[in-house]
Amino acid sequence: MGKLPHTNNMKQKFDIIQSTCIPIQIDNCNTDLIIPARYLASTTRDPKFFGDAFMHDLRYDAEGNAVADFVMNKPEFAEAPKAGVHEIIVGGANWGSGSSREHAAWAIAGYGVRVVISSSFADIHRNNLLNCFVLPVVVSKEFQAELFETIAANPQAEVKVDVPNQTVTNLTTGHFEQFEINSYKKYCLMNAYDDIDFLLANKEKIEAYENK
Repeated sequence: MGKLPHTNNMKQKFDIIQSTCIPIQIDNCNTDLIIPARYLASTTRDPKFFGDAFMHDLRYDAEGNAVADFVMNKPEFAEAPKAGVHEIIVGGANWGSGSSREHAAWAIAGYGVRVVISSSFADIHRNNLLNCFVLPVVVSKEFQAELFETIAANPQAEVKVDVPNQTVTNLTTGHFEQFEINSYKKYCLMNAYDDIDFLLANKEKIEAYENK
């Protein structure tokens, strides 16, 4: 997939992310919901443009007014993501289904989210997220349901995602699960490398191999 515009703005080293969460309890939340098709033709290079388009047609009505009962517009979840606040989305099953548009990952990254937790992801979308410095974390349906229940009871509840140890913990209950991640992508996230950064970091090794 292509790079997120101005991807340097999104490059942060992944270690331990501890944050409140936005619960988007929509199964089969497809890429057309994540970012409507009309935004795909845009030529802007501004990540904020894509972030503002995230879940746009659920967040706003046809007149551009905020839909009060949509979760992202509720006062407890309306604050924009920042360190320790709403950096994590807990999504429904089969997150990112539908078309393979990379703009869906751009929108999530542009909004400021660093982790999406779900019981399952569409494969292409999952890879697009990783390429945009957003970590997709797969958990069991039971753990997913517990997270939704915990956040419903206390919107200030925090979840800890430990990338080095590949664990996700509900800090309210103390329950945790392991999650899988490709070792190359884990290395890149922990070093804030995209694919080109990785090659440049290994330039001397590559040159030495070529000289042989």
